[in-house]
Amino acid sequence: MTQERHKLLLCNCNRTMPLDGKTVAGALALDSVPHVSSELCRRHVAAFEAAAKSGDDLLVACTQEAPLFRELHDEFKATGEIRFVNIRETAGWSRQSQQAAPKIAALLAAAQLSQPEPVAVVSYRSGGELLIVGPGAAAVAWADQLAEQFSVCVLITGGQGELPFERRYPVFSGRVHELTGYLGAFEVAWDQVNPIDLDTCTRCNACITACPEHAIDYSYQIDLEKCKAHRQCVKACGEIRAIDFDRRDVRRSERFDLVLDLGATPLLRMHEPPQGYLAPGRDPIEQAQAARKLAQMIGEFEKPKFFVYKEKICAHSRSEITGCSQCIDICSTAAISADGDHVKVEPHLCMGCGACASVCPSGAMSYAYPRMADLGLRIKTLLATYRKAGGEDACLLFHNATEGRELVARLGRRGKGLPARVIPLDAFHIASLGIDTMLGAIAYGAAQVVIVSSGTEAPEYLISLKRQMSYAQQILSALGYGDTHFQLIEADDSAELEAAVWSLPQAPATPVTATFNWSNEKRTTLDFIFDHLLKHAPQPQEQIALAAGASYGQVVVNKQTCTLCMACVGACPESALLDAKERPQLKFIERNCVQCGLCEQTCPEDAISLTPRLLLTGQAKAESVLNEAEVFACTKCGKPFATRQMIDNMLGRLTSHSMFAEPGAIERLKMCADCRVVDMLQNAKHGSILDLK
Repeated sequence: MTQERHKLLLCNCNRTMPLDGKTVAGALALDSVPHVSSELCRRHVAAFEAAAKSGDDLLVACTQEAPLFRELHDEFKATGEIRFVNIRETAGWSRQSQQAAPKIAALLAAAQLSQPEPVAVVSYRSGGELLIVGPGAAAVAWADQLAEQFSVCVLITGGQGELPFERRYPVFSGRVHELTGYLGAFEVAWDQVNPIDLDTCTRCNACITACPEHAIDYSYQIDLEKCKAHRQCVKACGEIRAIDFDRRDVRRSERFDLVLDLGATPLLRMHEPPQGYLAPGRDPIEQAQAARKLAQMIGEFEKPKFFVYKEKICAHSRSEITGCSQCIDICSTAAISADGDHVKVEPHLCMGCGACASVCPSGAMSYAYPRMADLGLRIKTLLATYRKAGGEDACLLFHNATEGRELVARLGRRGKGLPARVIPLDAFHIASLGIDTMLGAIAYGAAQVVIVSSGTEAPEYLISLKRQMSYAQQILSALGYGDTHFQLIEADDSAELEAAVWSLPQAPATPVTATFNWSNEKRTTLDFIFDHLLKHAPQPQEQIALAAGASYGQVVVNKQTCTLCMACVGACPESALLDAKERPQLKFIERNCVQCGLCEQTCPEDAISLTPRLLLTGQAKAESVLNEAEVFACTKCGKPFATRQMIDNMLGRLTSHSMFAEPGAIERLKMCADCRVVDMLQNAKHGSILDLK
């Protein structure tokens, strides 16, 4: 992303907000002061026409009338790009609007950044194969309404209800065993729990007439509690053979593009179900809304592939021992699952929340849309422009691009608006914001980072955000920067949000702002951030204690029990634990350690423990020796082949064993492998045929 030059079209919206063109020109280093209209969308629309016909790229500081301006842009056959930015609800309409000029300049600067680079896309194809699953009456009623628009199948899971008079679509009955997949590729398996096969049944009603217990109604399902096993229905069915009591619990499976689940309890219970699956429950209004949504899900669709996964540095598992599973645990769409020593992500299920990237300790999982480098440049541009325009104590207010954005806009329209120092910044999803984003914003000069939850986020996301904020605040507090830099606001209406933002405590900004750019490598970005914060810290520290679960820390080895078997080295996915080629040594690079615990769980001697902390000196990137041992040389050839501690342990455990009772056998443990074989052959008691006489 780079800074682009767009022609600014500013409007004070019928003079309802102060807008200073000189301040904007100075902060954005413009060659001339932009004109400020008062009715750009009405009386002054000629100014927009002239700008559009100039061929320049345009940035219109109004989002309310964006449809009108787009229409005019097309009508004038303008060749330049057109963008929009909201400065009215986010800045101009505020009780502190007179102090909002720096924020307005910052928002305009960020809006002129180039668009992120394209990423790979994920494709869906839906032909309208729809499964309606649920109670008989509701499922059949909706099937009748949707049969002309979709290729419908019905799976009745209970309840009474007559089947249609015409066989317009397949009807099955049973209990759903498994539902997997996504838009265009759902796999549904169910068990046929009733003796009557509705797909075979001709609905002749012979079974209903023949049943002495009246256990069959016009849903053509047998009430097994009433049925006394007379089997008159089987005889009545005759050669059609739709009724077979031995066929119960037969499993069937089919593939569908869409699933409408009308059951009281959804078949898929993840917080964010896959696209193409709608579960409105029993509410008729919700069912009608779901039916309307289904109409928009026929065709071919694309979305960005939101993630990048580097399995080489993934700390999920080694040798069937699980270390880190944070991405699996937090994913609200069940898109991530274990795959041997690594994980796999189903891109069609991923909704782009970015939570997996924010909790990943190694950076193996990263956010690709937007990339962290793009987000960093956006934050850097916002804060630098804000300061250049005279702004102080900036507070970044992150919100999602849907409900969160509406909350902020409603705040400007109905209430006091946002304080002048609070700069709103939309994120595709707030779950993607991790410790690198939070501390990175502070390093760039923000005094505070506030995240707004609108109530639609999964509970585990909020837990993760609070944990990330806790780690970040521990670091800043230990370095003397204060204690009020981060806050999570949970607000589902504008009144709650207004009360929270206007009561935010003041927090000091970093005395010197960072100039580096963020990397797409999470740990690299954090290295830059830590170096900057330490360099300008009011209270520099060599190390900072962190709470349990942090992704930085040291490995502590009990030298009395460690035999230097190096199992931990083989288990470490981050090359934090190393062995030495020249002598028995266990080495450690603390900067590489993500505290996944694989070494601790793998160690056969239980000699390893973890201590979360952040080491800020150069020693964090240097090799340190955790344990070393005296070399034990072969008693025959003198070649080093083990450690003395390992040999002593073996001797102590095996000396009294019956297998080593033979003279000289115990001494072979002190020999290298080659000498041990030679000794066994030289001292073997070979038999002879003469011994048989």
